[in-house]
Order: sequence, then structure tokens, then C-alpha cells
Amino acid sequence: MELSEFNKYAHEIVDWITGYYRHIEDFAVKSPVSPGEIIRNLPEAPPSAGEPMEDILADFRQKILPGMTHWQSPKFFAYFPANSSYPSILAEFLTASLGAQCMSWETSPAATELEEQIMKWLIGMIGLPSDWSGVIQDTASTGTLAALICARERATGFLVNEEGFPPNRKFRIYCSSEAHSSIEKGAKIAGIGKQNVVRIPVDANLAMVPGELEKQIQSDISQGYFPLCIVAAIGTTGTTAIDPLLPIAKISEQYKTWLHIDAAFAGTALVLPEYRWMIEGIELADSFVFNPHKWMFTNFDCSAYFVKDKETLVRTFEIFPEYLKTAAGNRVNNYRDWGIPLGRRFRALKLWFVLRSFGVEGIQERIRKHIQLAVWFEMQAAQHPDFELMAPRSMNVVCFRYKPSPVTDQDQLNRLNMELKESLNATGNIYLSHTKVHDCVTLRMVVAQTHVEQRHVEQAWNQIINIAATLR
Repeated sequence: MELSEFNKYAHEIVDWITGYYRHIEDFAVKSPVSPGEIIRNLPEAPPSAGEPMEDILADFRQKILPGMTHWQSPKFFAYFPANSSYPSILAEFLTASLGAQCMSWETSPAATELEEQIMKWLIGMIGLPSDWSGVIQDTASTGTLAALICARERATGFLVNEEGFPPNRKFRIYCSSEAHSSIEKGAKIAGIGKQNVVRIPVDANLAMVPGELEKQIQSDISQGYFPLCIVAAIGTTGTTAIDPLLPIAKISEQYKTWLHIDAAFAGTALVLPEYRWMIEGIELADSFVFNPHKWMFTNFDCSAYFVKDKETLVRTFEIFPEYLKTAAGNRVNNYRDWGIPLGRRFRALKLWFVLRSFGVEGIQERIRKHIQLAVWFEMQAAQHPDFELMAPRSMNVVCFRYKPSPVTDQDQLNRLNMELKESLNATGNIYLSHTKVHDCVTLRMVVAQTHVEQRHVEQAWNQIINIAATLR
């Protein structure tokens, strides 16, 4: 492809993107294709000769697009969002065009220094201690893994990195029974073992019970285990439950464990002063992660990971092969040493575009709006005789289920709610996901998509009650 041809198709693609967002509500939110349907329409082998770009774009529209779920649709209420925004998309154009590998200051000084400054901005925006340091990771799962490895190295005097695990040292990691699966995956990868992740009981709000945590730690110590790390959740995946940070932090301080805070989705709410109560005690923690790519309108992937002691982080991951040594040395941040990958994308650029385009007040306004829309939906579900709320709403996630008065059997209610979810998603006009609360199938209404409006939430509620009525 020549530059002139690139220019032609670049304009065509931008026009397509504009039209896509203008008409995104016309697409079925969840792809209706069956397993194997896409691959059957793809050639068995790559072309031997290059093909015209117009043919490739035509196949994108005809063969690929039907198999895509439209995460940017304002009718998307499932999982947690992977939000985008127009300024973020523009920044992605530039990031792709520069094609920079930003592993160190030397390889792109502006990428490193912009990231450093953006992380300072975020520290101020969400109320973290001003002397903490931050780095952009790909996902919160990677941030949590980094925290577990740092905890392992600090506890062993960095011995595991050098020699492997010491004999007779049995580590334990603690989290609530509602915590994210990435903790178990991280424990496996870090060599600590899935069986050594201890899940602590939760209270009526589905938040970790500090007394149960301390009791478990004391029991483990008496059996020869070494308490390594506590992971507190600020917004669990299922219900956005908030673990009580301050009492957990005091327990962590007493038993000298690493304290990591997983705020992957809910961390964005900390831009609102009225939600800063969620991190009371943060000064006693060691690390914190949240995802701007979930609720801060920044394209996936972009995860903000913060640490109290950057020296432990760097010492855990730093490498000094000859080909990476530079004249700048330790006078700069080389972010390749702040996490697991060596290669790094220029993620800071899109976050910079978003923060400058929205401004702090613009982000706050939209987050408050999402919460208000969730409050409206919660009121509808609470007041309807055939529905019930299944967990306290902390922010913008409403957990509810269909429970028509004649039905009391829990297995039947579970089947009914799964049928309701699948029937709703099959319409293409809404996309919901589910969780389980006390073994009860629970539908989740996540009001967080960048462009969602009151009418979308009202339409969703009307569809829910109408489809539910047909099932009864």
C-alpha cells in the first residue's frame, strides 16, 4: 500500500467510525451468531497474493461485524464496561501511527515523562497519598500479580527472584469470598499456589469481615503458615461490595502483610469527593489498582497501578542486560522495570487526551449521572411486586432478580432468571450478565456506558418487565 492509498482508506475508515457511532443503537448489542459461524466464512489459508483494501473492508463489514458484541452501545449493561470515548479513539490513531515501543525513557522520552505526570494527576484526582508512585499496566489482573510478586520478594528479602522459594515457607494470601478470580490466577503464576488463597467470609453487604480475617490469620500462623498478602476489594466484581479498608489495613499492619487494594472498576468513583470514604486507611496500604479503561472513558487496555514504595517494585522487576543500558541510567523512570512486560505501548497518550478533553469536572459529572440513573433503576425494581433487590447498591450496579409471587422454589427461580437473561439478550436491544448471591442467580444492571442516557435505562426496564411477563 502506498501512502496515497493509505490516505484514501484512512478517510474512509474514519467516515465508517463516525457512522458506526451515529447508528450504534441499530446494532444488536450482543452478537447473535452461533459457535463456529464466523470461522466457517473465513478461508482455510491466507491469500498467496495481496488483496485490495476495499475487499478487506467489505469482508470486515460482512463477515466480522456480525460476530461483534457492541461494547460501546448505550444499551450495553453487562459485566463491567470497556468504555471508549471520542478523544480516546483519536489518541489511539496517533499511538498506532507512532508505533513506539515505550519500554524505557531512552526509547521515547515523551512517553515516559507523560506517563509519570499523568499518574501524578490521577493520584490527586482520586485521593491517593501524594508520595505514592504510579505506572500504567495493561489490566488489573497484571497489577494484582505484580503486587503478589512484590509481596513475595519483600517477605523473602528478594530471595525467590535469586534462588527460588526457601524450604518450609508456606505463604498465605487473603481475600473475601467475593473477590476477583485474578487473585487465584496470580497466586498460581507467582508460585504461591491456588490452595494458599484463603477466602474470608463476608457480611450482609457482601464485604469482608475483618474479625474473620484476623481469626484466619491467627489460625494460619499457629499451623506454620506465613501471612503474605491481603487483597481488599473496593467494588467486587459481582455486586461492587466495598471491603472495610481501615480495619483491614490495621490488621495488615499488625501482621506485617502486604496490603493490595483491587478497585478495578469502582476506583473511578473516587474522583467524587463523596466516595473517598471507600479508601479511608489507604495510607496503610502498599498498592492500589484501578482501570481507566472500565469507567474513565479510556480505550482498553489501560490500568493504573500505584505503590507506596516504588523501590520494592523496581527491585522486584528490574533487569540490566547490556543491550538495555543507557546513558540516562537511573536518572529517569524506565517503566520496563515497573512490571512484568518488557515491551510497553504508549498508553499514557489516550489517558492524557481523555483527561484534558473531559476535565476533572466533566468526568465527575458523567460518573454522578451514571449513579443517578442506577438509583432510578433500583427504585423501579424495588417497587415492582415481581422483582427484588439482591444486594445493596453501592454505586451504579444494581443486583436484582425476577421473583413472581407464586414461585418460591430457589432452583425454579434460578432457572427463571437465567431464562429471562437469555431472552432479553436474544432481543438484541439489551445486554445483561449475571452473578450469584447466596447461590441465587442474580441479574446485574451496570449503568456505566459512556453515552448512556435516561431513555436507555427506561427502555431497558420496560423490556425487562415485558419479557418477564411472557415467562410467567
